[in-house]
Amino acid sequence: MTDIFEHAYKVLKLTEKAGADEAEIFCVKGRSVTVDVQKDAIDLAKESLVSGIGIRASVNGAVGFSSTNDMEKIEEACALAVKSARVRGSDPLWSGLPGKKKPASVKGIFDEKLADIEIESCIDYTLEMIGGAKSNPSVVPTSGHFVCGSSTKLVLNSNGVEIKEKDTIVEASVDTITKDVPLSTASEFDMSRNLDIDFHKIGEKASQLALRSQNGISAQTCDCAVLLEPMAFADILENTLTASLNADNVQKGRSALIGKMNMSIGADELSIIDDGTFAEGLGTSACDDEGTPSQRNFVIKNGALSSFLYDCYTAGKEKKESTGNAVRGSFTSTPVIGIRNLIIEHPSFDIINETKSGVIVNTVIGAHTANPISGDFSVEARNSFLIKNGEISSPIKSMMISGNIFDVLKNIDGIGKDTRKVGNVITPTVRVSKMRVVG
Repeated sequence: MTDIFEHAYKVLKLTEKAGADEAEIFCVKGRSVTVDVQKDAIDLAKESLVSGIGIRASVNGAVGFSSTNDMEKIEEACALAVKSARVRGSDPLWSGLPGKKKPASVKGIFDEKLADIEIESCIDYTLEMIGGAKSNPSVVPTSGHFVCGSSTKLVLNSNGVEIKEKDTIVEASVDTITKDVPLSTASEFDMSRNLDIDFHKIGEKASQLALRSQNGISAQTCDCAVLLEPMAFADILENTLTASLNADNVQKGRSALIGKMNMSIGADELSIIDDGTFAEGLGTSACDDEGTPSQRNFVIKNGALSSFLYDCYTAGKEKKESTGNAVRGSFTSTPVIGIRNLIIEHPSFDIINETKSGVIVNTVIGAHTANPISGDFSVEARNSFLIKNGEISSPIKSMMISGNIFDVLKNIDGIGKDTRKVGNVITPTVRVSKMRVVG
């Protein structure tokens, strides 16, 4: 049987032959294993395979797209991509697909042990996590999951781009609840490019957090220091700031940052970098999903807005270079602008010990309801605790926090040393000197 990547080269030639001025082929082949947990037992374990080809064709400045996972329908897919471009009409702002450049050098995104992992081993790791959640007899797991996968992608285009790359990923999470009233819940997770996760510890930490959160007190409505742990801050950031950094939103008037380039939008010592080359990052690869070499981009540098995030099309509209932020959900979709590895930098210290009074928030619920244009948000804080005289004290029963992401960025006055990967955001606990807490 012909390998799918050999088909990709054929598809490029067929698309050009069908009438494309330029053609791009995005080809992927992968395997994943999923294990679902219900209560304290394995509910489902399955292995999935995926392979397919996405085709973009440009004709007179118009771009069409098609995809297929049926190698017997390759010619039909090539013709459809060209046909869809022709019916769309010319786009005078289209500046072409990326040209051939040396891909970035990246490390730590492929682990042979993960690529070859057996489903039985995945079940064993999941049982380790369940065991950790049950390590305290007063807590039980309610649900969880384990997912790992390996894939190979190939990006080809008419301009000489030809980049093939392998990667792996593993992630696991568990939800827990106390047996005794008042009931308290908590969750924990971890994710990595390599098989280096302590699965028992994931469950153990979720169990401990659920216990610590019992017998919560009521919070007082006030403005105070709020410490956002990595999961909470990443959730808020992804649902507020990232939309305004998207060059497509800027060009269409849907960003709060229009006209603010090089202006202060954050604390003076705050920098935020989007880095597609970050070692072992979940968004790391040699190139983005249309073949532009990955790079390190300051979006905020010493508090000032430094760059928006571009793909090839939006960069061409401004006669700029792409920042390497074209990403795809799968071979069945065209690229969109997305973050790669968003890294938070600020002088760090023991922010809990140096907080006289405030609250610390583990996770938030409802960040998806934030206004992505204005940056306003109002979320429920989960597994939150009071801080008194530099120590974490009483758990908080119920609390909301609200604000605006740009006020949050201005009021960041410190970060912790507990940096972790939360999806494509790499952040420690962040202290915001003043936020609205609603009890």
